[in-house]
Amino acid sequence: MSYISELQVSVKQDEEYAFHQQGFKKIFVNLNEGAKGNAVYLWYKKGINGITRIQISFNDKMAIKLSEAGFAKINKNLNEGAGGNPIYLWYYRMFPQGSIPITDLFVSTQGADEPKIYKEGWERLACDLNRGAGGNWIHLWLKREKPTYIQDIIANANYEGDRVYFHNGYIRVDEDTNRGAGGPSVFIWYRQTTNPKEAITKMAISTNDDESKSLQSQGYEIVNHDLNEGTKGKEVYLWYKKDTSSTTYIKAITLLIDPAAKEAYEKNGIPVMKENLNNGNHGVPMYLSYYQ
Repeated sequence: MSYISELQVSVKQDEEYAFHQQGFKKIFVNLNEGAKGNAVYLWYKKGINGITRIQISFNDKMAIKLSEAGFAKINKNLNEGAGGNPIYLWYYRMFPQGSIPITDLFVSTQGADEPKIYKEGWERLACDLNRGAGGNWIHLWLKREKPTYIQDIIANANYEGDRVYFHNGYIRVDEDTNRGAGGPSVFIWYRQTTNPKEAITKMAISTNDDESKSLQSQGYEIVNHDLNEGTKGKEVYLWYKKDTSSTTYIKAITLLIDPAAKEAYEKNGIPVMKENLNNGNHGVPMYLSYYQ
């Protein structure tokens, strides 16, 4: 089987011609769609040595940690000419435990289209590729060689431990849960498995001690960081459970900021947790969604 083995990004027409000549295939969606700026396109090749992880950076600290962990950077800003955050793609080709190679890529531009893609077994990268630039909500999606499930979830603040987590096979959900709220940058991470019996089966969020006490009594385990750390908002903790009697397993998680996407997910029966992760502060409203 062939895998996604090489990636490139074009930000001008002469680069598009060069990538055509080199045998790359183009994804015909402008990654700057709806925003002012260059026409930006993602290109790929398939081969034997598959890429196993794709991450996004939107600030220098993220970039430094990805570089330290051995990720390769595509040195083309996906917001070229559009303002907004400097968005870069990074990829990793090695195979730590639990990593499954990527076989296909897709780019969405409308929140209303996302539930159908999610249900077809695609992973959604949480970062809007138009982040800070306006325009359409652009998201990159990955499909892997085998079905995968979430076996572990952690969180961190201020990029502490990034290199270790990457080396241990964790995937970072590339959106700051404290976005716009002040405080440190906080990220959720997860690790995949191909064995559903190792998978998380339930997730929940607490915003006060009574909710935390109730979840603990039900056998849930707490994720190690307040997702609202350092802000004036409520303490927001993520919890998970592995129920051996369950026949449904969590396959993917993502963060939703686009109100149209949130509405579409809810209408199509994809769980969206009701708690705003920026509860009680003035940060960007953000909701955790998962697919079973």
